[in-house]
Amino acid sequence: MRLQCEVEVVSRLLPTCGLRGRGRGTRALLSLGRPPGRAQGGGVYLMVCTARDRVGARYKVQENIERFFTRFVEEGKATVRLREPAVDVCLSKANASNLKTFLAAVRLAHQGTNTEALPLSALVPAKNSEVEKPKTKMIITSRRDYPLTKNFPYSLEHLQASYCKLARIDMRVLCLKKLRKLDLSHNHIKQLPATIGDLTCLQELILHNNHLESFSEALCNSTLQKSLQFLDLSQNKIKALPIQFCQLQELVNLKLDDNELIRLPFKIGQLDHLRFLSAARNKLPFLPSDFRKLCLESLDLFGNPFEQPSLLVPNIQLQIPLTLLECAARATINYRIPYGCHLLPSHLCEDLEVAKTCQCGSACLSSFIQITVTMNLHHVAHTVVLVDNMGGTEAPIICYFCSLNCYSQFLDRYLQSNG
Repeated sequence: MRLQCEVEVVSRLLPTCGLRGRGRGTRALLSLGRPPGRAQGGGVYLMVCTARDRVGARYKVQENIERFFTRFVEEGKATVRLREPAVDVCLSKANASNLKTFLAAVRLAHQGTNTEALPLSALVPAKNSEVEKPKTKMIITSRRDYPLTKNFPYSLEHLQASYCKLARIDMRVLCLKKLRKLDLSHNHIKQLPATIGDLTCLQELILHNNHLESFSEALCNSTLQKSLQFLDLSQNKIKALPIQFCQLQELVNLKLDDNELIRLPFKIGQLDHLRFLSAARNKLPFLPSDFRKLCLESLDLFGNPFEQPSLLVPNIQLQIPLTLLECAARATINYRIPYGCHLLPSHLCEDLEVAKTCQCGSACLSSFIQITVTMNLHHVAHTVVLVDNMGGTEAPIICYFCSLNCYSQFLDRYLQSNG
């Protein structure tokens, strides 16, 4: 019987026993069995093998255990106190189920009852792979170093594969369920597989300088909604992000520089945790109305071809009288009436998801007045990179109005405040 965990063997005769429980354990392989060549009736030993000592240290088990400490066994921790030598074998970071099974076998071996029925192992030196600390980080920065025949270690939490000329994401990467940071920058990737969304622990995704043209709805609807905090899509060929993008509500840092974006996500204000946003050198003519809901620490929109505000040249899409569809849509949103694809056709649900909000707080669907006004970006960000070479920190933002009355009132207030 064998158990992989971290082990610290502490002498009770020395003052160093105070080190117990402070995370100083060493990756080890524990074996319970008899030395090679011993008869079936021979003594049972506990052997501890580490990377420094693969041959291992052996401790007699039968009638040699003073006490078991198993209060934290469900957390993968336990201590076996031996009489001779006077040491405590402190176990941690073990699989809780395997640890309980192993301790049960050690207890039976200590009692000396029916040892022939125990699942004992041969006490032989451990292999390197059995005692080496699992690899959690791998950095590859050239094509020749990229593993073509070997699998990636399943224990990886951070993988960087840059400058490898990858045209697609390796399916082996998608099996790394512990991955927290994935850096595939400086490659030739054109499309992202939806299965990236199966990496439930992924917090950072870096795709800087690839050939991406889109970010799929499937990824926005995946488990990335609950895990992804840092996303770098800079230096790609993305023209627009899907409406569902704003479901990635754990995002803290978003980099969109040097793409071909003609608009930002319509509901970008839903990204409540977003603190760092950069979308420099794109093709943005204005900012979405929802942009004013953001609360950022840093914002960079330098080098976008922002249009001049059109306060007095409104885009009038009003339909008078309002259609029945418009009235129903406004009522559904204003009165927060529940809806879904089980109640309405999917295209109507999609329309309701992108309904505009008037300055008065009411909703409007396809009947509205649209203008752009100037907004000082310091209203949404503590630190603002200059918008242009003239030192400006203002940008045009869309405003919607549900009626002529709302537009007229806004216009009067605006002219008075700037008069």
